[in-house]
Amino acid sequence: MQILFPTFHRQMKASPAMKKHRHPVKSFTAQSDLEKHQRVHTGKKRYQCSKCKKCYTTRGTLRVHQRIHTGEKPHHCSDCGNSFTTRSHLKLHQLIHTGVKPYQCSDCKKSFTTQSYLKIHQRLHTGEKPYKCSDCGKSFTQQCNLQLHQRIHTGEKPYQCSDCGRSFTIECNLKTHQLVHTGEKPYHCLDCKKTFTSQSNLKKHQRIHTGEKPYHCSDCGKSFTQQGYLKLHQLIHQGEKPNHCSDCNKSFTTQSYLKIHQRIHTGEKPYQCSDCEKSFTALTNLQRHQRIHTGEKPYQCLDCGKSFTTQNCLKIHQRIHTGEKPYYCSTCKKCFITHANLIIHQRIHTGETPYSCSTCEKCFISQSHLKRHQRIHTGEKPYSCSKCEKSFTTNANLIIHQHIHTGKKPYYCLKCKKSFTTQSYLKKHQLIHQGEKPYHCSDCGKSFSQKGNLQQHQRVHTGEKPYYCSTCKKSFSTNGHLKIHQRIHTGEKPHRCSDCGKSFSTQNCLKIHQRVHTGEKPYCCSTCKKCFTTHGSLKVHQRIHTGEKPYHCSDCEKSFAQLGSLQLHQHVHTGEKRHHCSDVKNLE
Repeated sequence: MQILFPTFHRQMKASPAMKKHRHPVKSFTAQSDLEKHQRVHTGKKRYQCSKCKKCYTTRGTLRVHQRIHTGEKPHHCSDCGNSFTTRSHLKLHQLIHTGVKPYQCSDCKKSFTTQSYLKIHQRLHTGEKPYKCSDCGKSFTQQCNLQLHQRIHTGEKPYQCSDCGRSFTIECNLKTHQLVHTGEKPYHCLDCKKTFTSQSNLKKHQRIHTGEKPYHCSDCGKSFTQQGYLKLHQLIHQGEKPNHCSDCNKSFTTQSYLKIHQRIHTGEKPYQCSDCEKSFTALTNLQRHQRIHTGEKPYQCLDCGKSFTTQNCLKIHQRIHTGEKPYYCSTCKKCFITHANLIIHQRIHTGETPYSCSTCEKCFISQSHLKRHQRIHTGEKPYSCSKCEKSFTTNANLIIHQHIHTGKKPYYCLKCKKSFTTQSYLKKHQLIHQGEKPYHCSDCGKSFSQKGNLQQHQRVHTGEKPYYCSTCKKSFSTNGHLKIHQRIHTGEKPHRCSDCGKSFSTQNCLKIHQRVHTGEKPYCCSTCKKCFTTHGSLKVHQRIHTGEKPYHCSDCEKSFAQLGSLQLHQHVHTGEKRHHCSDVKNLE
């Protein structure tokens, strides 16, 4: 005090009037200084800012304030070149370079550059909040925090962006915002290399990797990564939803949630994806969507290592490992992992089909089912295989198809250890072991485990072949047989042998071929115990024992055990000699 205010100190010592007062009378050397001081008591603020109309007690304080608008920072640090609006701010800053922190907290031993910073810090220990907002009664440890808070009530935003005109209550928020225009993201995550515009955003992001949730709800013990999320959550316990929609009277916990909701009524979608131009009502929805383009999946399952684009998707996935199915159907007691799946399931009981196709008026229980169906009309196949470029209407069909290339069959039958590419194929197979065949043919009485198999079988009786080859007009009873046939024209052989690289048009042909490498001959003759690689070869062989010759020549009625033998014989009648020697010599 002696160094900073020597005149004031001397007067306090010398004045006899001071001894008569419990609190010393403050004295000044100049009348103008006294007048300035008295404005503290009167509250008079003579000097007004022409930009924002804010008033100040002294001209000097107004000048310092006006530097907010002009951006002027006349006081420069000789060590690092950083600039400041006031000399006192520069002096405080210079203590960073000197490392001097002479003021220590007696409670926690933390040190500070100034006594005022120490006082502010000590309020953490005492709980003192001397600065109270006259509008809402909220209290603060520092006057500057109160002033910032009061801008919520006044609407004052003195820091304006020169690029887009957007205004902010505090300077640091303006600086962070300006990085949007420059594209600069100076804060890097060491775990995933993602970059951020602010240190606080980086800290929040890093909690994804650490799993840290430092904000706990005192009511239910639930934890959160951010204080804002905790505050929003606590409104659930309070039941408070103070923000009401004037269109539909729906209520929301926050003003921002209400704004997002109101865009349903206005149709406004202000957030647009720069990659595909798709628009969204909320920024978070855009950010989630952009992960489709970037491939970013920041949420990883600790059990299996699988990654997800959102925390909610990870949470739902983890129920696979825990077996948790928290959503119960009250009608049939079936359980579901998600509430959405339960709602869709319940429509089976109610018969509700709220999603209608505008082309054929067919109705569906879910929007996803409708979308898949509409691709029949549009011909859209958005899911492409990276190996063979074949496209599919659904991602599930693409995954099933990719098993052809990988050879993966993740679904195993516990009875016979046979494996399948899909769970539905496994379920169909398991009906063989159960012996259940609920679908009966009315023509021949033959039974089938699946309705689709019955429908295919009935075409034997009707002769119906509804699937036509566009190349040769040949028709087939099933779409699967048509697809296999079309490979004759396309030359496509998607099933490749991992041992010799030879390719085949069907999975079954590959399976038979692989027995060449394995030596497996699963089909054995019950008469002579000779074994064969295919069931067809066994049947032909068994005709040796039975004497059966089902192939008859129409010219001479001679019979044969094999079709190939009949075809060779028929050349006797036609005189056809199809095989010619290329090395012709005149023999005399």
